[in-house]
Amino acid sequence: MKVTLLSENLQKKLSLANHAISSRNQLPILAHVLLETKEGKLSLSSTDLEIGIETTVPCQVDEDGATTVPAKLFLEIVNSLPQDKIILETKDGTLHIISKRTKSVLQTTPKDEFPMLYSEKGEKLLTFVKGSFKEIFSKVVFASSVEATRPALSGVLVKKTHNGFVVVATDGYRLSLDEVKQNEEAQLQKPVIIPSRLIKEATNLSEGGDVTMYISEKNNQLLFEQEETVLVGRVIEGEFPHYEKVVPTDVATKAFFDREEMQKAVKLCAIFARETANIITLSLLKDKIVVAAKTPSLGENTVEVEARLEGEENEIAFNVRYIVEALSNIPDNDMAFEMTGPLNPGVFKIVSKPEFLHLIMPIRI
Repeated sequence: MKVTLLSENLQKKLSLANHAISSRNQLPILAHVLLETKEGKLSLSSTDLEIGIETTVPCQVDEDGATTVPAKLFLEIVNSLPQDKIILETKDGTLHIISKRTKSVLQTTPKDEFPMLYSEKGEKLLTFVKGSFKEIFSKVVFASSVEATRPALSGVLVKKTHNGFVVVATDGYRLSLDEVKQNEEAQLQKPVIIPSRLIKEATNLSEGGDVTMYISEKNNQLLFEQEETVLVGRVIEGEFPHYEKVVPTDVATKAFFDREEMQKAVKLCAIFARETANIITLSLLKDKIVVAAKTPSLGENTVEVEARLEGEENEIAFNVRYIVEALSNIPDNDMAFEMTGPLNPGVFKIVSKPEFLHLIMPIRI
């Protein structure tokens, strides 16, 4: 293999490929990135067997070929090179990285030892126009579980509706839900649970162009494609909770507020909440929401947030971390909070997008 390319192009794509490299893998080959010439471009592939990434770099191909090299070491070398043309050439089990003033040589491992990322794209499910994938999933994916004990909770449910699809994530203590309407009919014959990690990687792609989602039922794989980059992961098997049952149908109190103002108030009260199991209280009054945290040994913090109340005055307590994360991941400022009582879930909504909701279970105090 011998190719000539710009170092800055290789840096960008190699950095992306390293997202699928894990230092904890027991198989040495999984610490490598596969370099392969394909259709006049240089293809980079990486995997930790949980997700896989394949992306291409424009180049001049002088000689076709394929090999693998240690990914992190290769990235360190390439990042140290000036922005200019470089040559990558394989010779006698090594890769030569040549610039105007430098030459680095890396030991290689044959391509045959590298696992195949996917054998087919599968059936096309959905297409997300530029930027929309991140806009949809960033408000939801953070609510999924980081624990592996219940696999279904570590992903995001995508389910077809009569005029689009719904996306839902929950860890058992909070739940994010958004319904997306679209003209193109979703080809979702049945609900699918997408690993949260795969979604988080796909959100990095969505700003570059349209993202198309495929499913291969034969291989139990999901695939996201955006221009010259492909992300691969496995469908999560298991039953997603019946989320409809926990969404309140009645509202006793509804308060309208500014997200940024509330976010500042909650972060300030979080300082004291750290010492009391992260508990803060929200008191919904006629023209304000009072956010408070109290630690007997240290003191207390009380912050008033301007609000407009509909219904009866009320009070509820939450884990402050859940509120901080919710307000950090919802981009809109005009928000509403709904509740029926101190022991029932509280629901955050976006005023201009009633299809979205973020539900948090309260803390009994």
